[in-house]
Amino acid sequence: MPNSSRPMPRAFYSLLGVQFLSTLADNAFLIVAIARVMELAEADWRIPMLKIGFTVFYVVLAPFVGPASDAFRKGRVMVLSNAFKVIAMLLLLQGADPLLAIAVAGWGAALYAPAKYGLMTELLPPAALVRANGFFEGATVCAVILGTVLGGLLISPLLLAWQPAEGSAYAGGMGVLLLLNSIAMVVCLWIPDSGACYDAHSMHPRTLVLRFWRENLVLWRDKVGGMSMAVTTLLWGVGATLQLVVLRWAHEAFGLPLDQAAYLQGVTALGVVAGAMAASRFVVLERAVHLLPLGLLLGVVIPMMLWVQSIYAAAVLMVVVGAMAGFFVVPMNALLQHRGYTLLTAGRSIAVQGFNENAGMLAMLVVYAGVTAFNLPLHTLIWGFGVMVVVGMALVCVLYRGQWWPLRVA
Repeated sequence: MPNSSRPMPRAFYSLLGVQFLSTLADNAFLIVAIARVMELAEADWRIPMLKIGFTVFYVVLAPFVGPASDAFRKGRVMVLSNAFKVIAMLLLLQGADPLLAIAVAGWGAALYAPAKYGLMTELLPPAALVRANGFFEGATVCAVILGTVLGGLLISPLLLAWQPAEGSAYAGGMGVLLLLNSIAMVVCLWIPDSGACYDAHSMHPRTLVLRFWRENLVLWRDKVGGMSMAVTTLLWGVGATLQLVVLRWAHEAFGLPLDQAAYLQGVTALGVVAGAMAASRFVVLERAVHLLPLGLLLGVVIPMMLWVQSIYAAAVLMVVVGAMAGFFVVPMNALLQHRGYTLLTAGRSIAVQGFNENAGMLAMLVVYAGVTAFNLPLHTLIWGFGVMVVVGMALVCVLYRGQWWPLRVA
């Protein structure tokens, strides 16, 4: 029998709703922030810096957000994280530097991640995690799709007609995002407590950093945990940067403006939804490692972008790439969550996972900002990403070839 068909608890669906709203606003925010940078006529390398500013707190705060999410009710932590995003939108409306505003939003997002995933792990048994991750990933990517579309609408001529006499032309769009983040913050008040309790630990920064380092070693040294974290770290890093590459590709290859290029980016997420839902239906946690060769194939498909001649073919290719990524990453993510929860705690394991995945994203985005500053050609970038995925996945397959048997999941 594939995955359990037992209904999910009601609390899971509340969590799913908050995740949708928050992700919707985050993805629209990125498009609006990019448009604001362009409105201010700032250098091109400032665009990847927006992603860096959003991501950096996932890495810097990683030793602290896991213990914080375990020490307090996770619903209350999620209220605080969305409050940071509300403040970020207020800053942007007041004319603050887009990089400052998106960094404040990133601070909130860093608090939010271990709370939401930790709560899901506490609410559900291991056998339901792949299915739950499929729902979660499906809702998340639907929000990514709608968020990128919303971002395109918020900077389109349709909404610009409502611009104020003074200030940014995108103030109307910023107001919409302020409303969405405010709703998400209020909804978090109804997130129930799972009832999970953990032993009290010292919250001294030095103690937390040392413990976090040890927890990293525990998860990396575990063969299954290390394998799944290597895969997700590689693919999240490539995926975050590829998001910006697609915007540039849509502009250079097809002449699309930013608002329309955002729609092509959203099409990629359609494929991720299909792949994620297929994984939740057909892949069981015990056999997740057998999907490793799919990662190699994903690296081969990425450079096919260079041979696409029409916008319709580009959309089809992006759907295929997204579907492969969704079908592959969802079981790997569920496997990592289960091993982390088994070896550590829900909040701490998600913090370790977030630290490594976002460190990979941060490294890739820094490289992308550097090559953008030096005007590296687009085709070189795309080939580089494809080769990186193939080589990285080949190394994982070789290093963890001894794990090619069904796992025992408690």
